[in-house]
Amino acid sequence: MKISGAEAILKSLIEEKVDTIFGYPGGANMPLYDALYDYTKQLHHVLVRHEQGATHAAEGYARVTGKPGVCFATSGPGATNLVTGIADAMMDSVPLVCITGQVAAHLLGSDAFQETDIIGITTPITKWNYQITSAEEIPTVMAKAFKIAQYGRPGPVLIDITKSAQFEMLDYVYPKNIQIHKFAKELVINKDDIKKAAQWINSAKRPFLLIGHGVLIAKAEKVAINLMEKGSIPAAVTLHGLSAIPCTHPHYVGMLGMHGNLAPNVLTNKADVIIAVGMRFDDRVTGKLSHYATQAKIIHIDIDASELHKNVKAHIAIQADAKIALMELIPHLKKVNREKWRRMFTTLKEKEAKTALKRSNNNKGSLKMNHVITALSNATSGEAIIVADVGQNQMFSARYYQYKNPNSYITSGGLGTMGFALPAAIGAQIADSKKEVFAVAGDGGIQMNIQELATIQQEKIPVKIIIMSNGYLGMVRQWQELFFKKRYSFTPITGPDLVKVANAYGIQASRVSDINNLELSIKNMREHKGAYLLEVIVQQEDNIFPMMPAGASVEEMKLEE
Repeated sequence: MKISGAEAILKSLIEEKVDTIFGYPGGANMPLYDALYDYTKQLHHVLVRHEQGATHAAEGYARVTGKPGVCFATSGPGATNLVTGIADAMMDSVPLVCITGQVAAHLLGSDAFQETDIIGITTPITKWNYQITSAEEIPTVMAKAFKIAQYGRPGPVLIDITKSAQFEMLDYVYPKNIQIHKFAKELVINKDDIKKAAQWINSAKRPFLLIGHGVLIAKAEKVAINLMEKGSIPAAVTLHGLSAIPCTHPHYVGMLGMHGNLAPNVLTNKADVIIAVGMRFDDRVTGKLSHYATQAKIIHIDIDASELHKNVKAHIAIQADAKIALMELIPHLKKVNREKWRRMFTTLKEKEAKTALKRSNNNKGSLKMNHVITALSNATSGEAIIVADVGQNQMFSARYYQYKNPNSYITSGGLGTMGFALPAAIGAQIADSKKEVFAVAGDGGIQMNIQELATIQQEKIPVKIIIMSNGYLGMVRQWQELFFKKRYSFTPITGPDLVKVANAYGIQASRVSDINNLELSIKNMREHKGAYLLEVIVQQEDNIFPMMPAGASVEEMKLEE
């Protein structure tokens, strides 16, 4: 029996066990939405209020489930509105399948209404994209799309389908176990490299384990913990590696990077062997490359060959799935007492804590971002999923929440996309309805995708939203204060009454500005069964420390102004 191209797309999604779609209808994907009318029992469609919201929601869903997030958009502005989210997913290795409508095949190249070359636009920011002009292509192209999005280092793919192909009829047969030539060759780990790496680690006096997002993607958290426990190796995480190790683990020493912790950054340049797993040595982690870990032997494990030797030359480069590589490595490791090395981290951790306490006491009674995140962490026992926006709120959420479970910190890392948190929290909450999900944002970033409050209201999503309001674009203001002589050029901002805005969307909301009322406000928010927005008025000119100035080395972390 023949079916339409539009229906073939939906059947393909069901074959791939998709249960949720984030999207927005329009002229060029109307046949697809018409077919979806009969598939609402099998496919839950979430109507976002902006297509960028669809991509970020799909990212949040993918980050929690590990499955590709799926989004729909029409042609022209609908498709181009996806671009920021697609680029975000590409930078952060998030699997997405984006399906855009396109003008009819006979109109391609004619500058028809809402025609845009979305294939050309997204080629640099997708793992693969393809334009379908014939319905017969749909099953094979869809199968390829899901294979490519998930294989190796995950990422976004985009399928552009002409309106005429959506209307066309085809004999639908979905390919099983589709093979793609590019992926046919399985990765083979060099056993000699594993043995040599183990020898280096066993003989090292100051080995250091750096854990990135690849560990979470590979579900290698337990294996990484086994490795660091067996070798008594201190371990630090990148921004996207957060939550791979419980923050309370005795071998966990903190977060790497420009706004990370003092000890793991400074002591990078004291390590004699560095084992970097599933991380890409980006500029925020390395600082000044010419001064980064020059004394250390580098063992780099990553599934993406293009990341090996890209920024930091590895002495041993192993292209492999993080879990498989670590499982190969562990049996060769010896138990070594490295208490002296680990005490060096403890000493610097205590130094950082004393400075942070002094800073906090300088403004007694003033409500700060670290108070908010610490109170939230205590209230939830580190068990919630935190979806952070970009800016100071992001770094305070990374540094002060005590994460216990994998994939419980979600943010925009590589692209640094303000407006990410609210829609991404929608996807995260739909992905795991049993978890508490908190969107954390500033009063700047929240206004970039604030329209998704309507999606939360319509879908009755019980996500909790914390807005830390300071009347500034906080992170830019911090840099202006420290490096631009406090010339606050266009960083002071005003905004609407966020409590009234939330109420206008039918969402319960409240505001707190007194530190003595903070815990009660968080308690009331958590006890509310539906969505809730809590605006916290925080100190205007608070800064996140330690920090590594631009162009500085990891040893030049600043503890205070």
